[in-house]
Amino acid sequence: MADRNPRTVEEARAFVAHVESLFMPWDIPALLAGFTDDCIVRFGDLPEFRGKAALEKLFRGRSERQRDYRLRKELRALMGEVIANYWEGEWEDRMTGAKMIGRGVEIWVMRDGRIAVWEAAFNTNRAGKPSAMGLV
Repeated sequence: MADRNPRTVEEARAFVAHVESLFMPWDIPALLAGFTDDCIVRFGDLPEFRGKAALEKLFRGRSERQRDYRLRKELRALMGEVIANYWEGEWEDRMTGAKMIGRGVEIWVMRDGRIAVWEAAFNTNRAGKPSAMGLV
């Protein structure tokens, strides 16, 4: 990890690819190293939380529940210290055995080469099932 923010689209794309690689398999120490100690996380419908201890709890909970997690992230934008990406994922829910899919967007506000603010909006659903919105 560099100690400076990505400055070019190529550097931002490489950073997003690096983060993607850390989720398969779950490399929690390396993921945490990519965040500032005072990080702010706004993840889906969870209440906002701060700091690596809370973030580690999120990552450990997800890693325990998501078997065979496969993730694809794609850079969408770089503007100053902000990186936006789109992601799609697939996994098996360890509790129910259901095949799951998800997709979403993330906004990362970077500081000194690490994520200082992580905002994530996403949808998940059982694979092959109609959307909860009834549109598909």
